[in-house]
Amino acid sequence: MIFSVLDSKKALMAEMENVSYVPLKQPIVFIVEGFIITRQQGYPLFVASLIVYAVMLLGNITVVTVIATDAKLHKPMYMMMCNLAVCDLLGGTTVMAQLMPHFLTGDKTIGYVAAIVQVFCVHTYGSAVTTILSAMAYDRYVAICQPLHYHTIMTTTRLVSLCFLAWFIAVCLVVILLILNVGTPLCGTLIMHVYCSNGAILRLACIPTPINNIYDLCSLWSIRIGCFLVIAFSYLKILKVCIIKQEKNSRSKAIQTCTSHLTIYVLFEISGLIIFLTYKLQEISPNTKKFCTIFIFIVPPIINPIIYGIATKDIRTNIVQFFKSTVSTKIG
Repeated sequence: MIFSVLDSKKALMAEMENVSYVPLKQPIVFIVEGFIITRQQGYPLFVASLIVYAVMLLGNITVVTVIATDAKLHKPMYMMMCNLAVCDLLGGTTVMAQLMPHFLTGDKTIGYVAAIVQVFCVHTYGSAVTTILSAMAYDRYVAICQPLHYHTIMTTTRLVSLCFLAWFIAVCLVVILLILNVGTPLCGTLIMHVYCSNGAILRLACIPTPINNIYDLCSLWSIRIGCFLVIAFSYLKILKVCIIKQEKNSRSKAIQTCTSHLTIYVLFEISGLIIFLTYKLQEISPNTKKFCTIFIFIVPPIINPIIYGIATKDIRTNIVQFFKSTVSTKIG
């Protein structure tokens, strides 16, 4: 399938040979437009972004550390939370590492290889969040709908398989996307974005890239719709079980275990919707649009650990104990 698509792409490029253009040659250095600000405005923005990134690191690393160091939390749901925290760090670090030097020094350049790595990380984050949340929804479905068989179904092997599959699907989709871009001639270096994305780089192509664009769109919607169906099916089953049983304890357990997961999923989807809506509204300023594009890389990674801590009693208790022991150790 991939080879046939590449052959079609080569055929298209061959048809374009008679079109006059001068493609760039390596080493290519891109210029990321970023936010339109003055150097004086950049310094306070750097401080703000540094604080935001520090909070992001503190929250997610704390969650990972607490779960990893407490054997009682080595359960499927919490291990998946670790994967989600790692994914949040991947997306947040990729974008913040681009923003902070821009604010501090005004440097907007990025090499070709670094740009491709950034594209890979950004798109992997967007895909992996939804696949990991789908795996978490399946775990909640088994835990509430089949509680007597939970430990039989959610074995260590099944857990590892689910986590591996969540990352594998996301990485494969992005790798194929990047393979399709191989050999695409570029005629520009100015990336009209805050970070390097596949679409932003393809806009610099010397020739039309319909195959790349179609694949990008199809992969995006297929993974979003597929994950939505998995999550919707899981929660409809959970709701059905709670209504049939009509047990107060059952309903309470369902709410406690599912509220954090649903909140994270809804927050992520709203962040994506904001990006879509802002680019449809012409009256919004360029800086506002750019801020909305990084919203999805900043807000969920900051809010998710807070949601874990508030809604999940076991993690909340262990986080408190973790900080108490850390403080007492330093004092001692």
